[in-house]
Amino acid sequence: MSLETEIQRRRTFAIISHPDAGKTTLTEKLLLFGGAIHVAGAVKSNKIRKTATSDWMEIEKQRGISVATSVMGFEYKNFKINILDTPGHQDFAEDTYRTLTAVDSVIIVVDAAKGVEMQTRKLMEVCRMRKTPVIIFVNKMDREGKDPFDLLDELEQELKIAVRPLSFPINMGAKFKGVYNIFEKKLDLYMPDKQHITEKIEFSDINNPELEKVVGEQDAAKLCSDLELINGVYNPFDNNEYLSGNLAPVFFGSALNNFGVNELLDCFVKIAPPPKPIAAQERKINPLEENFSGFIFKIHANMDPNHRSCIAFVKICSGKFERNVNYKHIRLGRMMKFSAPTAFMAQKKETVDEAFAGDIIGLPDNGGTFKIGDTLTSGEELHFKGLPSFSPEMFKYIENADPMKTKQLEKGIAQLTDEGVAQLFVNQYNNRKIIGTVGQLQFEVIQYRLEHEYGALCRWEAISLYKACWIESDNAEELDNFKRRKAQYLATDKDGRDVFLADSQYVLQMAQNDFKNIKFHFNSEF
Repeated sequence: MSLETEIQRRRTFAIISHPDAGKTTLTEKLLLFGGAIHVAGAVKSNKIRKTATSDWMEIEKQRGISVATSVMGFEYKNFKINILDTPGHQDFAEDTYRTLTAVDSVIIVVDAAKGVEMQTRKLMEVCRMRKTPVIIFVNKMDREGKDPFDLLDELEQELKIAVRPLSFPINMGAKFKGVYNIFEKKLDLYMPDKQHITEKIEFSDINNPELEKVVGEQDAAKLCSDLELINGVYNPFDNNEYLSGNLAPVFFGSALNNFGVNELLDCFVKIAPPPKPIAAQERKINPLEENFSGFIFKIHANMDPNHRSCIAFVKICSGKFERNVNYKHIRLGRMMKFSAPTAFMAQKKETVDEAFAGDIIGLPDNGGTFKIGDTLTSGEELHFKGLPSFSPEMFKYIENADPMKTKQLEKGIAQLTDEGVAQLFVNQYNNRKIIGTVGQLQFEVIQYRLEHEYGALCRWEAISLYKACWIESDNAEELDNFKRRKAQYLATDKDGRDVFLADSQYVLQMAQNDFKNIKFHFNSEF
């Protein structure tokens, strides 16, 4: 296959939603339909001791939530599909924001009963900012929920995007009978099966008198009038509007019961974009260029607990990556070759000899070689932007609870904060380590992972802080003066940059007023 053909058949997307909308379940079922797995793990089920393929970390299995983005790839109808299943919980939003820089399109999962929730709105803002194409999957139609037309109105208002249903349900909850697939003009009848793919009865003609026999006279009449209303209210589906991020196609179904997922996948591979050009600081990178380029958007420690290895996830932006070929690590300014690049099915990984633009590969990172945002190329000096660390909102001192395990604790803190989900600051006044996160749950995850992955015990100590701001100034004298006056509020981050730890909004405003020549940054990318 030519380079262009290989790249054009790639489809790389993230699945995002508010917690509990069914995002991980949908990921499972996409893998099931793609033939990547044959029996789905019932997510959060205690009766079946299986967990979702994408939730493989021990703490995810216990809590029944995703706490890290998982990457899965599989072949489907001659397309190479790369799914990134992201955490829905707001405490892990930063991982999700960064993941959105590595995908070409997005599927948003919405709970039919709850509608659009807060986290969905925030994530949609990121998609809108990046003009990422979005498909919406309205899940849990087998339960009682909001009226489909009310949901469509809510999606438009809350997500600030035009919508166009490409499938439409017949009833919901206990009376749910199926969906009419508007995109392919056929009727799919609902037969619940949580674990296996079921055959479907299909109707290609909505006016077929047989329809009444299958769904009943009343439902057949209602479906016909609903479809008339849809065609009257909504413009016909325009693929270019979808690709430019202005229009979201909507599908209805039940991921848990394997229903509506196949239709979503079939439509997705036809309309979703192949890898798109990506802007580097120097120029725009076309995926079809011969030369390889890519950036690290995520680092994960201990994917294999037996080997304590870190994996750096690389989004390939252009060309072809080959095993055992020298590539330039731009930040370090040195050539490196990789003997064991991997492709993923969540935690399972296999060595790959080559990968193409659009693919996500993992590179072993045992010596802390990589940081989030690092660029690898065939030799050209390129820097990809758009991978910031945000100012944390919660802070705690981290203390060693077992002096015999100091080394393990140091290593654990270093590797876990390298993942970019929590940030480490060292207070210059008392040399104590401070962990900053965007949510309380992160502290629990860090403590759990330190104990179970590194054998280190930690305890948290409260600290009252309002904001961490990165500071810089062209005026060396003023910067020195600031550091003298604010010595007890100063820290350094992992990269040795100066950080001002303001303990209240008032203190921060006063500092900004008193020191006009100092720039205060609320994310690390400046």
